[in-house]
Amino acid sequence: MNQKWEAAIDSLSEVTVTSHPNNEPVTIAGGHDRLRCIGVGTDAAVFQHLDVPQFAFKVYAEEKADKIKIEEEVYSMIGDSPYFSTCYAAYDTFLVLSYEEGITLFDCILQGVHIPRKVVEDVEAARDYVREKGLNPRDIHLKNILMKDGRAKIIDVSEYVLPGNDFRWEHLKKGYEDYYQLIDGKAVPFWLVETVRKWYNQWNSSYEEFMKIVLKFTSFR
Repeated sequence: MNQKWEAAIDSLSEVTVTSHPNNEPVTIAGGHDRLRCIGVGTDAAVFQHLDVPQFAFKVYAEEKADKIKIEEEVYSMIGDSPYFSTCYAAYDTFLVLSYEEGITLFDCILQGVHIPRKVVEDVEAARDYVREKGLNPRDIHLKNILMKDGRAKIIDVSEYVLPGNDFRWEHLKKGYEDYYQLIDGKAVPFWLVETVRKWYNQWNSSYEEFMKIVLKFTSFR
């Protein structure tokens, strides 16, 4: 049976996604005039096709393609939830997902867009929901949370089968509660957000010590 998203397959074949070490974002080679990139992560890039805009196509780097089947299975376990996208199909190099409108929390910080407490509460509810499904909510960070009309949706579930807690969300939540008022409504420069992100990925001490360094480095105190 022909599916509407198949109109994008030929265009997607003209795109190559490459991953990099040290948790750096992927890079993209090639492209098509009917495709637009709407997100970049450390394993994949996400595209929207102008002819079928209701779908999002998550194209993985070749060396990360083993995660496609895993993520498809996670979405199947999650089922229908207001906190997550819908996965329609999996191919050798990409997933077909529902396109979700909104702005990432990363871009909210860059643009000075207010993030209401309800967003934090929604993420907490989403984490509880996936635990009930036997999954482990991990890798929840600013680029993986969309906000629309003051509500949250999580857009990456690829690590939910891994064990352990990476504490990313716990640290973000605590940072929101303790320090968000210092930047609420202020556009934070990209270079500063990226610097803090890279520091965090390399940090091996406590959250409290990390925040001391961040506050000392910035003017938000």
